[in-house]
Amino acid sequence: MKILVTGGAGFIGSNFVRLLVESKLAQKIIVLDSLTYAGNLQNLAGLEQQIEFVHGKIQDDTLVKSLFEKGITHVAHFAAESHVDRSIHEPDAFIETNIIGTHSLLKAARAAWKDFAGKKFLHVSTDEVFGSLAPHDPAFHEKTPYSPNSPYAASKASSDHLVRAYHHTYGLPTLISNCSNNYGSFQFPEKLIPLMIVNILEGKKLPIYGDGKQIRDWLHVSDHCAALLKILQNGVIGETYAIGGRNEVANIDIVDSLCDILDGLMAKDTGLKSRFPNCPAAKGASAKTLKHNVADRLGHDRRYAINADKIESALGFSPKENLKSGLQKTVHWYLENEDWWRNVLNGSYRQWIEKNYLDRGKA
Repeated sequence: MKILVTGGAGFIGSNFVRLLVESKLAQKIIVLDSLTYAGNLQNLAGLEQQIEFVHGKIQDDTLVKSLFEKGITHVAHFAAESHVDRSIHEPDAFIETNIIGTHSLLKAARAAWKDFAGKKFLHVSTDEVFGSLAPHDPAFHEKTPYSPNSPYAASKASSDHLVRAYHHTYGLPTLISNCSNNYGSFQFPEKLIPLMIVNILEGKKLPIYGDGKQIRDWLHVSDHCAALLKILQNGVIGETYAIGGRNEVANIDIVDSLCDILDGLMAKDTGLKSRFPNCPAAKGASAKTLKHNVADRLGHDRRYAINADKIESALGFSPKENLKSGLQKTVHWYLENEDWWRNVLNGSYRQWIEKNYLDRGKA
């Protein structure tokens, strides 16, 4: 396997690259990443001898073509703009990367792969393309009609359709995955779980959209990457696989769980109290005092859930982490990697978060 991993310096992509290296399944790993705010070479630290890193955009047709000329046999396509709030305020970048960029990759693969035997193009997508579920609706599955509600979700839906069309029209050996909400190591602190962890430690407000009862199906990134590797190895060409963690939990309950975890750790460890003196628990209070309801996101989907029966039965996948163990591991990772998250937040994006999360006003 000679694999091109797009977006491989991002959250899920870097975790997947680490799994690839560990698996020893690939003879060559090329990572292509444009290193926007959420792409970070620190995410790949220690892998310099095992991978070839290329700085560039997937929309760059000339660059992408040159990479396929290196004998690429597999693609794992993670590169995407993925923050829903930014897509509402700044949708153009989502169209450029998620739609035009995906098309650039598909064109290059079709042109380079004269013989499709032994080739695979895995497109990593999201459950948000399916829209929103009512409380008692059945979970999303591979045949659920598309109904995206945000510019981000619409751009990913469009890229899914392009991938599927290239398979049915040209025979390109594609695979599509639609996953539920990921969390874990190397996640940029714009998403719910790392944002809450960092803000608890710094004693900052914990912004809760609306009533906080939006439900998501939480999947630890290590389980997601294991599922993707199974799809890449044994998935049926042309098929779609829905990947979920079977952990449907309301956002407010996630926040409360993180508060409880950090309150407990602080109570036991005086060293943590000295490292994070602004954390409420360092002063004998609960992190829950930081909860702050803000106006809800425009068009906020109420519930996501994944029916993962297909990948579990067809490919033998099952998540190893439950939500309790996964949250514990994630909190410990952010505690052990303070330099990482402080470095990624030392820039203009911290101001963007402050403006768009913390200054939205009360719900």
